[in-house]
Amino acid sequence: MSTKTKLQSVTDSLRALTGNSPNLPAAAPVGAQHEAASPGPDALPVTPGPQFPPVVPRSVPRTGPGQMLQFRGQMLATESELSRVKEQLRAYDGAAVTRRLDTAQIVPSRWANRHADAFANPAFQSLKRDIQQAGGNVQPILVRPLVDQPDRYELVFGHRRHRACADLGLPVLATVETQALSDVDLFAMMDRENRERADLSPYEQGTMYRRALDQGLYPSNRRLADALGVSHTWVANVLLVADLPAAVIDCFASPTTITHRHAKTLTAALDADPKGVLRRAERLRQQERSLGAAAVVAELVGETADEVRSAGQLLRGDGRPAGRWSQDRDGRMYIQIDAAALSSGAMTPEALAAAVARLLDPA
Repeated sequence: MSTKTKLQSVTDSLRALTGNSPNLPAAAPVGAQHEAASPGPDALPVTPGPQFPPVVPRSVPRTGPGQMLQFRGQMLATESELSRVKEQLRAYDGAAVTRRLDTAQIVPSRWANRHADAFANPAFQSLKRDIQQAGGNVQPILVRPLVDQPDRYELVFGHRRHRACADLGLPVLATVETQALSDVDLFAMMDRENRERADLSPYEQGTMYRRALDQGLYPSNRRLADALGVSHTWVANVLLVADLPAAVIDCFASPTTITHRHAKTLTAALDADPKGVLRRAERLRQQERSLGAAAVVAELVGETADEVRSAGQLLRGDGRPAGRWSQDRDGRMYIQIDAAALSSGAMTPEALAAAVARLLDPA
């Protein structure tokens, strides 16, 4: 039997599709089209055969080679898109990703070293004005995510910028450290940033080091200095300021005005006559804190009132503290002017120098 005859015998009982319209007449069985359309009463009933589903066009080729070719085309298109995206990202290689955060999402680090006075002095007020005019901080702060508190961050450095934005009700521009950052790494980054900006007082730096030593972050002063890349002398000097008795520190208008030279003088006096220094400190604490740091040191070590009578007088400009002047026992006068006081007004360092020159030589 030929192939044609076999196919004919298999398809004789099949009906062609009638389509979706119920009004279309059913097609006669294949091979029986020569019979009358209306069979007689003696005709045997014809059992309908199976019907094929409608043919739906397919997007995937039916053959294996066709499917492989289509897959290859999709891979090429994907590789092309990936190359384009990589080329766009190459422009951001090495860039730090920053974002605007609500200041309430950020908590200070336990190593925070800013004294409260650092947020009330003319320099901070000047920083706040700059941030307000710019609509936010331009130099981002650095934070790290708090593992146990989603959407909360710990401040690594930038405490003054964070506080300024919080006071102004502005979001703070921050770089989020995405890699694991240990306490030692955080402390080192904070210390390095503070020293590079050179705006941290010896007292603030010393309290930061003392806290790290007391909490066991470093086993000794020497190990701390080696780890941070600073001199042992520098560490000893700022610790000398931080380790002064609280009764002595309270005598100063602000502990941020104490230098390591002041601390050396006071430490020597405490070693020689601790009761006398503390007695004078208690008396001095009862007075208005209007003396400059040098005058306070002189009082604490027991110098006479005549020697410090004209020392540490406050200078004001535009109704605000602008600096201090003092005079030592040899009659030499010292004038200290806050840089923020100069930059916020019309007076410049050059104009100030010219005014002093005219005062010394009125002719």
